[in-house]
Amino acid sequence: MDLRVSITQIELECMLVDDDAEPKALPFPLLEKITDGFSDKLEIGRGGFAVVYKAMLDNGIIAVKRMSNTYMYEKEFHREVECLMKVKHKNLVRFLGYCADTQGNMGSYNGKMVMADVQQRLLCFEYLPKGSLDDYITDSFGEFEWRKCYQVIKGICEGLNYLHQNNIMHLDLKPGNILLDEDVMPKITDFGLSRCFEEGQTRVITENVGGTIGYLAPEFHTGEITHKFDLYSLGVIVMEMLTGKKGYQSIEDVLKIILTSSL
Repeated sequence: MDLRVSITQIELECMLVDDDAEPKALPFPLLEKITDGFSDKLEIGRGGFAVVYKAMLDNGIIAVKRMSNTYMYEKEFHREVECLMKVKHKNLVRFLGYCADTQGNMGSYNGKMVMADVQQRLLCFEYLPKGSLDDYITDSFGEFEWRKCYQVIKGICEGLNYLHQNNIMHLDLKPGNILLDEDVMPKITDFGLSRCFEEGQTRVITENVGGTIGYLAPEFHTGEITHKFDLYSLGVIVMEMLTGKKGYQSIEDVLKIILTSSL
C-alpha cells in the first residue's frame, strides 16, 4: 500500500461523483475531520471487527469503516482491501479508498517515557441510505412486492456471480451484508472474511472458517472452502426473502408460505 499518496477533501469529493475514479490511499486527519472526530452521533453500524460512521462532504455523504483492535484484525483488513481493489460492479458497494496509518505516540509506561505505535485502519465506501436487507426481512410477508423482490434477488445473484468469476469467495454472505441504495438496488459489502483464489484454484483448506451461523454451509467444519459456501448462503437469503422469516425453512414450508400469501 502506497502511504505517500495523500488526497484532499476536494479531491475526495471529485472521486465521489466520478464513477471511474480508482480507490486511493486516504490520510487519517481527513477521515477524522469528515466524521467529526468519529462522533458517536454519526455512527451508523457496528460489528465484531469495526465501527461504521457517516462522513459528511460538501457534495454528499460517504461511509467510513474504522477497524477496531487493529493488531488482532490486521489480516482481515489486508484481505478486505485486496479484494476490494480488484472489483467494481453495480451490485457491490463502491470502494473509495483506505487508510493504513501508523503514528508513534510518546507515553508513560512503568514510570518511563516510551514510544508506542498507534495503528489506524479504515475503509471508505459510498453511503447507501436504505440500510441493509436485514431490516426488510420481517414476519410480515410481502415487505417487497414480487417484482421488487425478484429484482433484489437477481441483483444479489449478479453481484455474487461477478465475484466468483473474479475468483473471490465472499464467505460471509447474509442480509446484514447486503445494502440497498435509493432505488432498492442490492449491493454486497463486508469482505473481511473473503478469500481471493488463484487462477484455476477451486478450493482451499483452512483451520479457521469464519462466517455467521445460519448462513454457513453445513460442511464448514471440514475446513474446505469452495464457491458452494456462498451458494448455500444465497439460498438461505432467498428463502428468508420469500417467506419473511429468519432461519432455515424446509422447501415444503417455503412453498406453503408463498402459496398461502398469494391467495
